[in-house]
Amino acid sequence: MEVVRILSAGAAKGLVQALAGPFEAERGSRVDATFDSAGAISNAVVARTACDLVILPAAMLDTLAVQALIDGETIAALGRVPTGIAIRSGDASPDVHDADALRAALGRASELYCPDTSRSTAGIHFAGVLRTLGLHEKLSPRLRAYANGAQAMAALAANGAAGAIGCTQVTEILYTPGVLFVAVLPPPFELTTLYALAVTNSVRASADARAFAERLTGPSSQLVRRAGGFLDHPAPRS
Repeated sequence: MEVVRILSAGAAKGLVQALAGPFEAERGSRVDATFDSAGAISNAVVARTACDLVILPAAMLDTLAVQALIDGETIAALGRVPTGIAIRSGDASPDVHDADALRAALGRASELYCPDTSRSTAGIHFAGVLRTLGLHEKLSPRLRAYANGAQAMAALAANGAAGAIGCTQVTEILYTPGVLFVAVLPPPFELTTLYALAVTNSVRASADARAFAERLTGPSSQLVRRAGGFLDHPAPRS
């Protein structure tokens, strides 16, 4: 059985899992995907961890292409992913429509769940938002940071206290049972990250790997991407 090995940032977990089953049934192959923070996945590629496809923020893929760790000509956009606010299912939605409302909502939160604040795209950004709002020092004791957004949202669902708030990329919120998407971060704190896929420079990158890459990024999965929180990318990458 052919195995398609994927290293992916957590933002694409829902998409990969949604498409893997039908693809496996159709091709008779198996999709073996590892998900983690963008920084951890990039480090794994640099360490030459065996894989066929890599999914990361497009800027990270560009860097890996310069290092000849991926095939730059195969980079294809999945879509743009905004960063948003989440709550536990059943909790009242806070008002986060502008900076003042966001400051008040975060200040009232019993706990704050987010991905790694040093290696994760959304976690780094959220820590910066707290600092800009003048809340980082005050709220640090309430901060619950996890290796990636998927783990942070799962922990919010399973262990979050009443009134807890989470912040990560919208795709990770939408695919996690037990949490609800509230809204994207308001101006001036918006963060939308373009995610893309590339084939590695491995000589064994198979026809199945390339077919799954096309399935993930092509028109046949556009509605699945949108439903999972990916915004359309306005133009092809050149």
